[in-house]
Parts: sequence; C-alpha cells; structure tokens
Amino acid sequence: MFRPIQYEFIQRNMFHMTNDDLPPESTDAPSEEGVVAVRRAMRILEAFGVEDPHLSLAELSRRTGCHRSTVLRLARTLAMDDYLAQRPDGTWRLARAAGWLGACYQATFNIVEVVQPILRELSAATGESATFYVREGKQRICMARVEGPRSIRHHVRVGAALPLELGSPGRVLLAFSGEPGEPYESVRRAGYMVSLGERDPEVSSISAPVYGINWALQGAVCISGPISRLGESVLHELKEPILAAASRLSRSLMGARQGQGA
Repeated sequence: MFRPIQYEFIQRNMFHMTNDDLPPESTDAPSEEGVVAVRRAMRILEAFGVEDPHLSLAELSRRTGCHRSTVLRLARTLAMDDYLAQRPDGTWRLARAAGWLGACYQATFNIVEVVQPILRELSAATGESATFYVREGKQRICMARVEGPRSIRHHVRVGAALPLELGSPGRVLLAFSGEPGEPYESVRRAGYMVSLGERDPEVSSISAPVYGINWALQGAVCISGPISRLGESVLHELKEPILAAASRLSRSLMGARQGQGA
C-alpha cells in the first residue's frame, strides 16, 4: 500500500471541494477540511490491491464509502501529480508517483520495527516468550524476540541460527515454503503447528506463518516456554493469540491498515 502521501500535496490541491462533500461537523472548520480530504484520498489509494490493477469509479465509490462525484474529483486531483491515472476504458489505476512512494517505503523498511511491538503485546497477553524467525537456507534465524515475564523461561538470543526441521517455527517455515509430505501437509491445513520437546526436550512451542507483499512468506511467529508449563492442551489454547499476532504482522508487512482484511 502507498499510505505515506504528503499532506501538504493533497491539501494544496483539494481545498476546492465543496461543503456538500464534507461531514456536517467539518463545514464550519476550514482547517478540518484538508484532513477530511486527505483521509478520503488515502482511502482511494488503499482501495487498490495486487489483484486489482485497475478499478472503476463505481467500485472505488463502493470500497471507499464516498459518493461517485467525490471520488471523481479526488481521483482527478491525484492524477494531476501522477498518483493515479485514468485508462482509456474509464477505469483508474495507480500511477508513477504512487509507485515511487512504494519503492521508497521498501528501501527504508525495517522489519524489526514492525515486528517488535506485536511481539511485546503477544508476550504480555500470554505470559510467555514471543519470537520471530526467518528462513535462511537450511536454518531459521531469530530476528526479533521478547522474553516472557516469568523467571523460568526458554532463552534464545537474537541472531541465533537453529535447525529448520526441529521445532514448530522451522517446520512452519518449511510447510509454508511448500515442503511436501507430513507433517507439513497437516501444518498447512491447520495454519499453525505445536511442537513438544522436538529440538530441546524441555521446551515446547506453537508457531504460525507470517506473510508480506504478494503473500510471500516472510517468517514465523512463535510462543515458546518450558514444557512443564506449556503442555499440549495449553499450547492449543494459545492458538487464537498466535494466529491473531501472525495476521496482524502479515497486515503490517503488506502495508495494510490495522483492522483491514489482508
């Protein structure tokens, strides 16, 4: 998604909008008009997806919740600076300036800055350590980690390289990279994996895959701890928090707004 549009640009070009286009509470506050226009313009840009290279005016209106006349004015304004372009058939597509913003975002993106806050929330919600692993060749690398609050816990240092074929994070990475056979078919069907003492006889974990742009696998998010505390039934009770964290991470890495379906 191409969210970081400069307010100054859109405010400069959109103050010609009439009061009929704005909520009643905004008509008496000129300083608010630009904010409303910016948010509506953002919604237009966010309406596009990797499977939606071009959209009709009617579809843009449906996805943004704005009237067609408002969408048309905003789209034409965005087209003035190459954020949108209109095709010969009348549909709209993202244009050069939107692509440049996406390229800048990718070039300056730091995955740890996105992952770390969600790991903190996951650890606080479950009382256990939360980790994000990525695949590197035949190993999994600990990219980010938040230690659980309990004195007895499972320790892994950031940057540590561990085997792919042992433990739920590695097996999740293998499964969603297309590894054939079992247990990988079962992991793909479930959407997560529970591991009990596989790499370390005293450690258990539950993991789920995390995706990025174009649904490319980015890594695996994991909750882990001593097997004496995290038995199989307890781990299955943690299914919802781990899947929710994986979904939030995927939305963040895809660039979607929190709360919007990825």
